[in-house]
Amino acid sequence: MELCNCIEPPWSADELLMKYQYISDVFIALAYFSIPLELIYFVKKSAVFPYRWVLVQFGAFIVLCGATHLINLWTFSIHSRTVAVVMTTAKILTAVVSCATALMLVHIIPDLLSVKTRELFLKNKAAELDREMGLIRTQEETGRHVRMLTHEIRSTLDRHTILKTTLIELGRTLGLEECALWMPTRTGLELHLSYTLRHQNPVDITVPIQLPEINRVFNTSHAVKISPSSPVARLRPVGKYMPGEVVAVRVPLLHLSNFHIHDWPELSTKRYALMVLMLPSDSARQWHLYELELVEVVADQVAVALSHAAILEESMKARDLLMEQNVALDLARREAETAVRARNDFLAVMNHEMRTPMHAIIALSSLLQETELSPEQRLMVETVLKSSNLLATLINDVLDLSRLEDGSLQLETGTFSLNSLFREAVALIKPIAAVKKLYIRLSLSPELPEYAIGDEKRIMQVLLNVIGNAVKFTKEGGVSISVFIANSDSLRDPRGAPDFFPLPSDNHFYLHVEVKDTGSGINPQDIPKIFVKFVQNQPHAAKNSSGLGLAICKRFVNLMEGHIWIESEGLGKGSTLRFIIKLGVPGRSFESKLSFMQKAAGNQTRPNFSGLKVVVMDDNSVGRTVTKGLLSHLGCDVTAVASGDECIRAVTHEHKVVFLDVSIPGVDTFEVAIRIHEKFSKRDRPIIVGLTGNADRATKENCLRVGMHGVLLKPVSVDKMRSALSELVDHGYLVEPQ
Repeated sequence: MELCNCIEPPWSADELLMKYQYISDVFIALAYFSIPLELIYFVKKSAVFPYRWVLVQFGAFIVLCGATHLINLWTFSIHSRTVAVVMTTAKILTAVVSCATALMLVHIIPDLLSVKTRELFLKNKAAELDREMGLIRTQEETGRHVRMLTHEIRSTLDRHTILKTTLIELGRTLGLEECALWMPTRTGLELHLSYTLRHQNPVDITVPIQLPEINRVFNTSHAVKISPSSPVARLRPVGKYMPGEVVAVRVPLLHLSNFHIHDWPELSTKRYALMVLMLPSDSARQWHLYELELVEVVADQVAVALSHAAILEESMKARDLLMEQNVALDLARREAETAVRARNDFLAVMNHEMRTPMHAIIALSSLLQETELSPEQRLMVETVLKSSNLLATLINDVLDLSRLEDGSLQLETGTFSLNSLFREAVALIKPIAAVKKLYIRLSLSPELPEYAIGDEKRIMQVLLNVIGNAVKFTKEGGVSISVFIANSDSLRDPRGAPDFFPLPSDNHFYLHVEVKDTGSGINPQDIPKIFVKFVQNQPHAAKNSSGLGLAICKRFVNLMEGHIWIESEGLGKGSTLRFIIKLGVPGRSFESKLSFMQKAAGNQTRPNFSGLKVVVMDDNSVGRTVTKGLLSHLGCDVTAVASGDECIRAVTHEHKVVFLDVSIPGVDTFEVAIRIHEKFSKRDRPIIVGLTGNADRATKENCLRVGMHGVLLKPVSVDKMRSALSELVDHGYLVEPQ
């Protein structure tokens, strides 16, 4: 049975294809016509759009394309020539508009792309500005925290408070779980846990300072993130959460080599402390840049505050030590002043007690010398006088040494004859040398000036000491004395005076004195001890040697801007003592004055004090008798009293001179002088002269202050008393009796 396909499809394949194209053209045309409507709506709604004409042109292109497709619908069937013309015109217009649009887009697209670029640039700038604003706000926040923290840590200069405050404020500001400070130990080999945020009394924990992680932190000034498992970060209890991030920063310590703080590390090189900061473990927080900067700034501020605290602590300790030293020095000063007063009182008493018998011996010997004596008796009296003068020199040595040591001794300069000075010194020593059968030779250079300016008394004292020492330690031979002007070579002698640097001038010269003896000599190693007081070089020296002479000579020579030294080749070979002193040169006015004085001296007769009424006050009967005897020998009418009250009652208008002993214990002699002045009018007042055994300047000044006309130093001889009275006459204080 054959089957027959009786159902035929309604359209053929070609017709069905045409139907599909027809439907597609309809939708294409609808789409083309809807796009210009949307563009028109867009342009209308857009407030600012720079390319409106481009949209119009693009819309025309789309409309023409849609019209072309719409016209295509008519070509599916047989169409007329009119349809073909319309179709051709539409396609030509579409082609023209399409090409124009394509060419226009070539110029428009770069502009559109540049607009997009500017848009992106502006977006980036906006984002950058946002970041800068965030940085500014972060810096302001950081600055606020730093100022607050700086104020807190600088409000005190106690380093313990500084460190504790720093940890507390950092923990509060940054929300830390833990914050710790590790300080280097004294050895500098370990770090010791000194302070923590959570524990007021941390356990004694140390870690080696040479750990790589610690060295990494110490090698930079920035905050460094370290492992939470680091030995310096394992301060939190183990929990179920991952430990928070940890940051460490170094804190510079003050260079403490010049400080001796008892509990600070004594570091000779620059070291650091270590600050460790830990974020909480139960959060995902991370360290931000501004937080790290805050930590670095705080570390620097802590370093500065610690430096100030260290300096303050050292200053306070130095102040306390200085106060203790001042107290000790004040106590020592008081003790020294007490000792000086005791010494001065002792010397004053000894001076008075020693000079009183010396006054009697010299005064009576000089009175005896004025009488008729046999040659043998005169020689004995002269020997007594010379020995007494030497003993007085010894007393002067003791007193001068005391005044040299306290700086109260000053030179008394005047014009004197050089030749007479040396001849007088040799004349005083010759009797002693004659007893030992020693020769004394004096050689004076012809270049020496006849007169010089200096302290004649001190130069004589030096000469007597050095020549007397040479005679004392010489058994055979003798002593040679050479005097000449020092030349430039002898001034710069490196052996004897290496540290002596004189400056020659026309107003002064340097006198060189050389004393050479043939005595026992000196060991070279003992030469430095020669000029030390109370050191006796020769073990067999005389027992009456004071051990003061050369020590005083050295100080006198130094006061005269000179130098003294001694040379010897050894024991048994003698010695040579040399000294150089600075002396002034008298001017022409002195020469004329000297000539006048010499003429006046030639015409002057011996003064006569017969009938001169004098009062003598002295508590010592021997001294009172001796002084009275001296004045009586000169022809004076003397009244002697023992006390101040007796003296005031005894003085009358007839008495012209009053001698007051100013060293009477328990008697204010100065008050006696004042009362005598008050007793008489200025016209009738007697001349008051002080008698004293104290040669210091203060005594002389006090005597002159109360109105005394002069001071006479004991012991007093006949010639000395005669000269004193003559000087009163010469100055017009006293009229010589007729």
